[in-house]
This record gives sequence, C-alpha cells and structure tokens, in this order.
Amino acid sequence: MVKIGCCGFPLARSKYYREYSVVELQNTFYELPSLEWCSRIRSEAPDYFEFVVKAWQVLTHPSNSPTWRRMKKKVSGDLEKYGFLKPTRENLEAFSKVLDVAHILRSRIIVLQTPPSMVFNDEVFNSVKEFFKEVSGMSSKEVLLAWEPRGEWAARIDVLSRIIEDFNVIHVTDILKSIPLPNSYGLIYTRLHGLNGEVNYKYKYTVEDFTKLKNILMKIDFREAYVMFNNTYMKLDASSFKEFLSRDQVFIVK
Repeated sequence: MVKIGCCGFPLARSKYYREYSVVELQNTFYELPSLEWCSRIRSEAPDYFEFVVKAWQVLTHPSNSPTWRRMKKKVSGDLEKYGFLKPTRENLEAFSKVLDVAHILRSRIIVLQTPPSMVFNDEVFNSVKEFFKEVSGMSSKEVLLAWEPRGEWAARIDVLSRIIEDFNVIHVTDILKSIPLPNSYGLIYTRLHGLNGEVNYKYKYTVEDFTKLKNILMKIDFREAYVMFNNTYMKLDASSFKEFLSRDQVFIVK
C-alpha cells in the first residue's frame, strides 16, 4: 500500500480530506497547537484520515535556530538543554507534550527532523542513543518514531543503522536521493523536498521523476509506504503522482 500526501495543507482542510488520506502537520513543528485544536481537527476529519505529527522544533533544533523566532510562547527550563535530541529533562518533557498531541489526533507516526547543524561525534551519538532509549519507553506501541537526519548524520549510515535497529526508529529520507534503511515494521516514510539540491522547494516533479519513484518503490520490499510531498507544487505533484501510480495498479494507492 502507498499513501500519498503533503507536508502541510496546500488547500482548505475540508477539500484536502476529500482528496487525500494523510497529511503531515507542520504547525506542530513551529509551535505545539492546543489540545482543543487537535480535538477539533480530529473530529472534523473522516475517521480513516491520518495525521502525521512533525515533532516540535524544541526537540530537534537549538534555541538559536531561526525557526525558534516563530514561537510565541516561551519554553521553561534551560534553553541550552533543548534541541539536537538531547536526553535532557527539557527535551523529554517537550516530547511528552508532543505525545499528548499525537494521542488526541490518533496519530500513528511522529517525525523528528534534525538540522544540518547537528554535528556528529561520539558524545552526540551517545546522547542521541540515550534520547531514543528514553522516548521509546515513553511512547506506546501504537505511536511510531521516524527520524529524518540531515547534514553529517544523514551520511553516517553505519551509525544510523544501529540506532534504527536498536530502537525501531523509521529512517526518513528523500527516496529519490537516498534509499532509507529497513525497519521491522516494513514501513517506508519519504519526504520529497525537490531535486537539484538537498532541498529545492520550487522544484516541480516530472513524469520522469514519477517513473523513477515508482521503480524505486517496486525494488524495495515494504508493506506500507508514505510518500509525502514537501515543495511549492505539492498539491499538484501529490495529486499527479497519485493518479500516475493508480494507473498501473501495481500498488494499492490511498
């Protein structure tokens, strides 16, 4: 089965629910929404509709990150102890709040995206391992953790494989650029940021790109794949790829 959707709502939610079966929420990254808001959009969406939560930026990005400026509410504790998946009290309390949001939305997946500025060394590696050990114990079996590393971390497949295997983390990549490591769930989660660069949001995908994407999926053994477009043309590209993939009837497409 292949689920196709967008990172954020590129059109009115009521229309989006009719066209797609999944969305990756982006507002949960910039500032956690109220639980009332979560309850409201869960109730307005069809029962089958799936909300993926992009984890709150305080878990992944340090306090000097430009994206922190978009937060209106101040966080408590030591600002230096936030971000970069540190196993600190501040990060773990923030993760608990993300879990509250995920539970109300009945979300199956929480996506953690770390920035290119997150350095790789033994100290950080051990810190990340401890973080996943802690949060794996906090989250229920119904909630899966997915991680999109960037920068140095994205290239360290040897190290990533140990974390993914030890803590059942889903490795997130842009699958047109890098094949993700397998996981015990048989699940693929790919975020498509545009081609011709690590991110190129103004890129519009072509039929040739769709053909390549389909061929990649056909070569990988999986039970379920999430293909999430994260570019300026995501509404058109997601719709076009959904139609393209449905035509061949190779996969069940939702």
